[in-house]
Amino acid sequence: MKEVAGYIPDIGEEEFQWKVLQFGDLEVEIPLLTEEQMNLVIETVKKGSEEILKSLTISEIVTIIDRVTDRLLDRNSAYRQKAEKLLPIVTGYDEEMIRLGLTSYLKSFRKHELQRFLVEDLSNPLLLDDFQPRVKGGFSKAVGPDLITHIWAGNVPALPLWSFVSGLLVKAGNIGKVSSGEPLFASWFAHLLVEVEPRLANCFAVVWWKGGDVERETSLFRQSDIVIGYGGNHSLESLQSRIPVTTRFLPFGHKISFGLVLHSALDSQKAWRTAHQAALDVVRYDQQGCYSPHLFYVQTGGNVSPKEFARYMARELENFSKRYPRRKLSMEESASLTSWRQKEEMSLFSNQNKEVLGDSANHWTVVYEEEKGVFAPSPLNRVIRVIAFEKVEDIVPSMKPYRSFLQTVGMAASPKELFQCAEILGRIGVTRITALGRMTSPEPGWHHDGRFNITDLVQMVDIESSVEEASERFAPYED
Repeated sequence: MKEVAGYIPDIGEEEFQWKVLQFGDLEVEIPLLTEEQMNLVIETVKKGSEEILKSLTISEIVTIIDRVTDRLLDRNSAYRQKAEKLLPIVTGYDEEMIRLGLTSYLKSFRKHELQRFLVEDLSNPLLLDDFQPRVKGGFSKAVGPDLITHIWAGNVPALPLWSFVSGLLVKAGNIGKVSSGEPLFASWFAHLLVEVEPRLANCFAVVWWKGGDVERETSLFRQSDIVIGYGGNHSLESLQSRIPVTTRFLPFGHKISFGLVLHSALDSQKAWRTAHQAALDVVRYDQQGCYSPHLFYVQTGGNVSPKEFARYMARELENFSKRYPRRKLSMEESASLTSWRQKEEMSLFSNQNKEVLGDSANHWTVVYEEEKGVFAPSPLNRVIRVIAFEKVEDIVPSMKPYRSFLQTVGMAASPKELFQCAEILGRIGVTRITALGRMTSPEPGWHHDGRFNITDLVQMVDIESSVEEASERFAPYED
């Protein structure tokens, strides 16, 4: 079985070298451009941005993306059927998880959600079209760059859409490098954009090259206005070393997210539902996203104790493993996970307040303990730690050293507790607080790692009131 990935605008050439990425019986072919061909792509995309994208209104661009999203949400469409068939092969994730995850994710890119997305960052989306009046006087306009380069990760299917769509909304030319782990979805999205609006054919490209290709990357980065990078911190540091100081770099590296369950959510009626939602966050894409939980802090004092809550989670993970089987691990991943669990089980002899729950095949693991100072990243793949605590202030010191890594907290708490805890969590670096069961599904317009999706991609041009007033002296109607 074969599939072609990537998207190349019309650069006047048809002969390309092809790289074959193997996923079991599926062969994915993607063009590997020479430096000369890449330079032609850069030139073409920049020109397409200037002549086409920047001539469209923001309303027109939103409508185009909305129409593409409708096609991808339609389970009868060829692209959606292809996604449901091939993404499980490429990623190893369960078919049903892919289907449900895509639907939930894609709904964020419908027209009304995109409008909310724009308003969240700019207040007035018309700033992207023309100069708009400011309250203090004068006018301003948001001007997008000529070229944004995206270095995408492949740990979560369809993840590239966040930055790809943001780049389109600011009317920039976009060149995206797909990951070897998931090269397909961004490619399909690019082809669908052109099917829906043929005028966009030369406004973007989806390409691939082997990571660390210094010559190719240096040339592209030198010609880019902005580089957006996703990946591990080490790879992002290496990437940054090849980006000129005049090119804006927006890195999205490794993050740690966790859950916080207060005793108000732990009565006999609510605890099961709370545990179910917490387990769902663990199961979705096997904790591979930056917003997936590594551990859960569970407060004492409820009708259901933290240890009982850990057992509830274990049962829910067992149930989910039958409905949504975990992806098949590599030999290295499996050996690492087995070694990690053996160490946790060995520590039971010296810690009688600890419990390790899991099935014999290591499909999931829940570790319960009462150590206040524990803040340990999970080895992922459905491994979660549940830690008992009395007061939020008791667990904050263990989190502070990880300030630069903190991102999402899934919380179950009363309204009063929610805002009290949010104040504390915000001070130690947390940037997103959401409901359990929603940790892996950010709302449209969320501030990714505490930043702005659109505002970070534009520069504001101001017409000050003084020059506006002065221009009146030179008007033909002025006496």
